[in-house]
Amino acid sequence: MKLSATLLILAAAATLPVVGQVFDNSGNGMLNGEYYFREVTFTSTDYIALYGNITFTSGTYAVTGTQGLDCNQSGCSGPSSYSTNGTYSISASGYGFISNQLLNSPIYGSVGANGVFVGSVTENGNWDLFIAAPVMNQSTSTLQGSYTLAYIDLTNEIVQVPIDAQLQMSPNGSGGIGNVNVSAYATSSTPATQTISGVKYFVSNNAFVIQFPSSSTSSNLIQGNEYLYSTPDGSFVFGGSPLDFDMIVGVKTGGSTPNFGGLYYQAGMDYDNSSNNFDTYYGTIAASSGVIIGHQRFQYGGGPAQDSTYSDSYTQGSNNYTDNGTGTQYFLGSGGVRIGLGLGPLIGINVAVPAPSLSGSGVYLNPAGVVNSASFAPFTAGISRGEFITLLGTNIGPSSAQAASTLPLPTKLGGVQVLINNVAAPLNYVSANQINAIVPWELTSSVAQIQVVNNGSASNVVTEFVSTTTPGVFTTSSGIGYAIAQHSSNFSLVSPSNPAQIGETVVVYVTGLGDVSPGVADGVPASGVSNTTNTIIALVGGVSAPVTFSGLTPGFPGLYQVNIQIPTGVSAGDNALAIGNNDGSSYTVESLISIGSGTASSATPTPQIRPLPPANARHLPKIK
Repeated sequence: MKLSATLLILAAAATLPVVGQVFDNSGNGMLNGEYYFREVTFTSTDYIALYGNITFTSGTYAVTGTQGLDCNQSGCSGPSSYSTNGTYSISASGYGFISNQLLNSPIYGSVGANGVFVGSVTENGNWDLFIAAPVMNQSTSTLQGSYTLAYIDLTNEIVQVPIDAQLQMSPNGSGGIGNVNVSAYATSSTPATQTISGVKYFVSNNAFVIQFPSSSTSSNLIQGNEYLYSTPDGSFVFGGSPLDFDMIVGVKTGGSTPNFGGLYYQAGMDYDNSSNNFDTYYGTIAASSGVIIGHQRFQYGGGPAQDSTYSDSYTQGSNNYTDNGTGTQYFLGSGGVRIGLGLGPLIGINVAVPAPSLSGSGVYLNPAGVVNSASFAPFTAGISRGEFITLLGTNIGPSSAQAASTLPLPTKLGGVQVLINNVAAPLNYVSANQINAIVPWELTSSVAQIQVVNNGSASNVVTEFVSTTTPGVFTTSSGIGYAIAQHSSNFSLVSPSNPAQIGETVVVYVTGLGDVSPGVADGVPASGVSNTTNTIIALVGGVSAPVTFSGLTPGFPGLYQVNIQIPTGVSAGDNALAIGNNDGSSYTVESLISIGSGTASSATPTPQIRPLPPANARHLPKIK
């Protein structure tokens, strides 16, 4: 997913914990043994590609590889041998980080069910994409069948402009490929097409060396050798040139293709040929029945890192689809991996690997099961003080669901407690598989340890990063669709049949806006005006919308409201609603708001702080 230019006013700093922070490393065994890796890095002065072998052993790693051409303003050097070592921490979900000596900043990302790690350095103003897969004995027969590949070359020497391309090839399992069909994008969404003939491959050191014909007079967009590493079954490949700053990700598309659904871990790299800006990112995708709710932690245009949650749609049962909103084509492989390719001028590549299956005995809190109760943003989005969160697991509560019936909200309900850094969290709802809780205001560290205690039996501990804000808009459909917003004149619900008008102020209900002043106690509703200490901003249809109030809604803890004036310049119909922190550290764009063709009456009253939340926000949504 590429960042819309209209959202750039949300851009500013957010810093994740450094490696020295306490973080769950119980998943370190997910990275174990010898792996192939490729890392493409772009700093303000250098272009660097690293590739080779990385060996993971109980929290430490060692690299024996090659640094490709290292180019800066003074010229290029290399290739040269490259070796380093460091540490890593992977949580029970597969999410974690690998130290990075080259950039002096961790590579954040996740390990998928196929053992592949995808991630990016997002915290130090550089752009980076890193992929690693276990080394397996390979033969020419592994690489056969129909493949779709996404290719990006940000220093292309042939057409002198960054390009990406979709490649279609059919290796025969014995070293022959023949024709490779190329559809390349640069500054236009209309591709340049090309067929490269005479392509061959061989196996060297368990990698596939794809040989594209090369000559000084050739106009082929891809020339020379490209090294591809593979999962054991050949269903996913990745790699690039030993002498260039490109990256390839590919999937086998022949045979049966699984439906796209469930939890996926993603990483990617984009380049905007119209503005000459990069972004690189990692995050999570939750896909179900044609709908995606995603999270990205990304680094854009040399600025500081940001968190974004968003929604998307796809055609169930299809192995490819195009997201017209972000200009990205996606392809799903027979092994379940999804790859993405940008359409010019917003070029890029994306890879999403299925998350590992997570389960446990007894009172078990799913390590990937901590989500925003409003947006249902995946767990990698982190948590913030005062946020309503939903916890998922097994045997985490009573077999018969119980909801809190009094205020303040209790810290023990149905025999259940939720401890966040050993502070009991207020509870709104408990059941065997789901708990709704509020993050205590006392949380001050940048890492949170979350544990459920059900009638004296403690669950496993789940680690979450802590952010200043984690905005999530309550919607009419479990994190997607229309925002729960009300007309300020009569507090009727904004809907397609009752749209907001230009100039009108509406009340939008959210969670995750962080600290407030004056403060309130845990589980206690605000009794009057309690403003957010973070400056909250909004966009409607990509247009900046004045925020006249942001703070807690009196009458119910954990529920915030944002009063937004609909700006001029917004088109009639359904518009994307974005709520974010003014420092750009986090925002959400997963909801819609309906706008009419008229303008608000000058008699519209000044909006007041809503004394009670709407009924469908008061009873927080349950995940089915």
